[in-house]
Amino acid sequence: MKNQTYDEFVQVLEDCLLRAPNSGVAMVFKLDESLVVPQGYNNDDDLGELIMDLDKVHPELRGYARWIPALSYEKPTTRMVVSCLLKLIPKFKGDQNIKVSWIDHDQSRSKIYQPLVPKSNGALLWIHGGGYLLGDANADDFSIRRIIEALGITVVSVDYRLAPEKPFPAALDDIVVSWQWLQDHASDLGVDPRLVVIGGQSAGGGLAATLAQRLYDEGGQQPVAQLLLCPMLDDRTATRMDLTKEKHFLWNNANNWGGWACYLGQSPDLPEAPAYAVAARRQSLHGLPHAWLGIGDIDLFYEESIAYAQRLNDSDVDCELLVTEGGPHAFEDAMPKSSPSIAHWDSVFTFMRRVLQQD
Repeated sequence: MKNQTYDEFVQVLEDCLLRAPNSGVAMVFKLDESLVVPQGYNNDDDLGELIMDLDKVHPELRGYARWIPALSYEKPTTRMVVSCLLKLIPKFKGDQNIKVSWIDHDQSRSKIYQPLVPKSNGALLWIHGGGYLLGDANADDFSIRRIIEALGITVVSVDYRLAPEKPFPAALDDIVVSWQWLQDHASDLGVDPRLVVIGGQSAGGGLAATLAQRLYDEGGQQPVAQLLLCPMLDDRTATRMDLTKEKHFLWNNANNWGGWACYLGQSPDLPEAPAYAVAARRQSLHGLPHAWLGIGDIDLFYEESIAYAQRLNDSDVDCELLVTEGGPHAFEDAMPKSSPSIAHWDSVFTFMRRVLQQD
């Protein structure tokens, strides 16, 4: 199968930048192909070598996978381009079923989604992905609306600070602030503070896992469960050249190295990392909340996710694992009507109903 050409992708980006609001800089910006492909790859034949074989992807997900470029998200100019594109996406401000509001914290904020007709007094503290480098609390509007439609729960999405401008522990500190705010205002939100799940996707899944570890050590009210979607759990994956050669869709191992280096403020190959920075580096997982972990078998994070799920279960922490054959990174959001995505979310909702006592 032929992948999207470099020239087509450049044109899409430049067209979007020219239409972006407040884009005085963008209008004179010329996209540098080094942001999309490494030096030495200058034509479509070379570009075809940059990503994994599409035959490995589930047939229903190939339409998504074939359009994913290999962007260097750790580069400032790349982040500027992607941020401009994300600004073009309309933000959900509420409708006849869901009330939306914002809460400002000291250095961060949270987006609150409340169903007007709740089905439960449970809640979800949600953490967006983006490799620790990109995204905001609006990033998962669609998925959060899907969760609320299925479960009728309140969702608090954290707008945390991003690396490299604000490396570890800024993001985790911001998430702890949102967690504490949710606990302190649970009664106002109609939420039982004992029925709060923490969850996230990709880097957000990694942050949810480290949040669970930190909250356990600090004591106090604990999350009822942790929801880990294609989580970014182990910086040491970035050191594996065998995975670098695979050139995974959406988030490859070159991205992974850059994301972890920016977040940690150090190379991922060092013997030690700061406590609560890397979920998989924690020695003991005993006492953590029940977990659900979903991962595609062609995701860069597949092996580290399987290992973390096994460690949780070996530590007497019940971890339900869902592996999707031919699932690239974050497929569950990109192709929501595909059968793999439907199966993924059905498993999430079954788990959530059980831990939130909705069964």
